[in-house]
Amino acid sequence: MVDIAPRQKPGRQGDGRRRSGLADWFHAPTTSYYLIIGSTVALTVFGLVMVLSSSSVDSYDGGQGSSYSVFDRQAIFAAVGVVLMIVASHVPLSVWKKMSWGLIALAVVAQLLPFVPGVGISENGNNAWIHIGSFTAQPSEAGKVALVLWLGVVLGAKHKLLGQWRHVFIPVVPVVAILLGLILLSGDLGTGMIFMVLVLGALYAAGVPLRMFGVAGIGLAIIAGAMLVSSPNRMARATNWLSGGGTSDPLGGSYQSTHGLWALASGGFWGEGLGASRQKWDYLPEAHNDFIYAIIGEELGLPGTIGLLIVFALLAIGLLRVIKRTPDMCVKIVTSGVFAWILGQAILNIAVVLGLLPVVGVPLPLVSSGGSALLTTLLGLGIVLSFARNEPGAAAAMSRRNKRIRGSLAVLARPRTNGRNGR
Repeated sequence: MVDIAPRQKPGRQGDGRRRSGLADWFHAPTTSYYLIIGSTVALTVFGLVMVLSSSSVDSYDGGQGSSYSVFDRQAIFAAVGVVLMIVASHVPLSVWKKMSWGLIALAVVAQLLPFVPGVGISENGNNAWIHIGSFTAQPSEAGKVALVLWLGVVLGAKHKLLGQWRHVFIPVVPVVAILLGLILLSGDLGTGMIFMVLVLGALYAAGVPLRMFGVAGIGLAIIAGAMLVSSPNRMARATNWLSGGGTSDPLGGSYQSTHGLWALASGGFWGEGLGASRQKWDYLPEAHNDFIYAIIGEELGLPGTIGLLIVFALLAIGLLRVIKRTPDMCVKIVTSGVFAWILGQAILNIAVVLGLLPVVGVPLPLVSSGGSALLTTLLGLGIVLSFARNEPGAAAAMSRRNKRIRGSLAVLARPRTNGRNGR
């Protein structure tokens, strides 16, 4: 009998194996861990490169005498933050639960420090910073980590009772109101908005009924509106944005938005090249901070901006996998809060740069300059990595991988013998 079945072209079977291997990797228990840590490291390294590029002129011209001064500080915070993330990734959930109440208490105390004379300092119209010796930080950044962890513990323990108003109200509303109130009193509406998004993300993951979720959303929107109306500066920026898409007053309230859009436009498709930005020459305020995305677009063009969005999307997929795969309600809520915090802040920052929202002053997570923000973001992701390490099957898979690595290293470390004389 003659076999007349069509022969498969060379390479097709191999392609099938590659596709199967990719699918197997995506469904592996350790994929969440590698997606999160890989995208986090990639964003941090890319952020260091762009901070160096966007801050070099301002650092030198600002009287600091070195084009590397801002970059050097950011690199130190990045190194410390990565170590902190790795340490946090090995802390078990039981320890995080025990620490949650102490951390939220410290967060409230720390948020009082900007109001202490001689400690609190004003920056860009916000009294949200503290200065002790040579150390400058924004306490609200640490408050994000404390709040998301505390919400996970409290809502996770009460999730079967959250259909009743009193179990949602006590103790969540008083604690959130105190922390959020102190942030808004300091004048930092941008950080306050991120706190609101974080709280809503945690409530949604906890399964709070939509009617309560809606009431919380309306209440937070009213607070944000009141903060907007109470500040002439914020009101002017919102009015400029509404009247002309952020460019109605290019030499006044819309100056920053206008130059951000000019940076993106001048970059074109391929960009001007790394380090070749024109707007960073004292034209675009906060080029290495809130508007670093504009510099990315100007220097690296569309591939740079889209590539950055893809890495953020990979981070989002990793976080969503942890939420979906974990059986622990506390883990779901904490990871959802971190997801809402980091991805929500990234979307808000990019929307501001694109002129889709008025300027609110929020940095791009892991990319913008800012030591305290980078440290706490890496810590928050380290907590989620500790959850990803304990996904069903992940711990065993990592143990097997570590044994293989140790075995390979042991083989490499063996002294080689000569085949003739045995030496």
